[in-house]
Amino acid sequence: MTPEQLITFAAVAEHRNISRAAQALHLSQPAVSGQLRLLQEEFGEPLYLRDGRGVRLTPTGEQLAAYAARLRDSWRDACAFRDALRGLERGTLRIGASTTPVSYLLPYLVAAFHQRFPGVKLETASGNTSDVVGMLGALDIALIEGPPGASLPPGTAVHPWSDDEIVAIAPRSHPLAGSAPTPDARVPLAALGDYPLVLREDGSGVRQIVEQAFARADVPMRIALEIAGVEGVKEAVRAGMGVGFVSAMSMRHEDDALRVFRIGPEPLARRFSILVPHAGAASRAAQRFLELCFREAS
Repeated sequence: MTPEQLITFAAVAEHRNISRAAQALHLSQPAVSGQLRLLQEEFGEPLYLRDGRGVRLTPTGEQLAAYAARLRDSWRDACAFRDALRGLERGTLRIGASTTPVSYLLPYLVAAFHQRFPGVKLETASGNTSDVVGMLGALDIALIEGPPGASLPPGTAVHPWSDDEIVAIAPRSHPLAGSAPTPDARVPLAALGDYPLVLREDGSGVRQIVEQAFARADVPMRIALEIAGVEGVKEAVRAGMGVGFVSAMSMRHEDDALRVFRIGPEPLARRFSILVPHAGAASRAAQRFLELCFREAS
């Protein structure tokens, strides 16, 4: 039994899925399966069972997972302490970001950080908000657009960060154009409810905010399509599938094929958050990146 095998098992126990654990550990799935096989041979009995597309821990596996998680956390804390002593001449910063920040904010932040600390290797991972929250065990810092939820790992710090607005989009020829003749005019949710809608996938921060707004306004939603990603929503709207919802910043460099409609009377506003796992032992690189994020936002 090795520390690497236990750290791998801790990731599998956290994600309940071998593929996602492999992704979080930056290992191949066969490598993770091989370490699990060796670990099970050490104990002489199953530690987990296949359960659909995921895994379910056996009673022995549940007990071992507690020890493995403590070992993993101690290992990370030791690495963070070592990196803090080394300074930022070298090291790795693992950044996670949900769909909107990774596309429209992270490139500028990474470029600014690299210019200041060129010796630090930057690794990025992305997904929707729930995906990124699920990756926290393998990240140093994360930028998300949706509510972080209640299932954050212990010791995770949540920093409210930057403001954003959700807007509706439709083709230029859409009937909504007559109800909002100027770019600053607002379209009420009740009017949007009259048309088919294109929504992001489950777990998307944008989708959560849109669904909550329709529920508060007691306006039924006519969902025509659910599709992953901001660009997927834009292409579906261009294809005539319905009215979509995206971050206003995602429309900064758009062509004239789509019309943006601000939603009213109250805008659909949200605030991005920055998550720092193991904040009490955060690496110096994570601390400097956090400071950069707030400096750039101001």
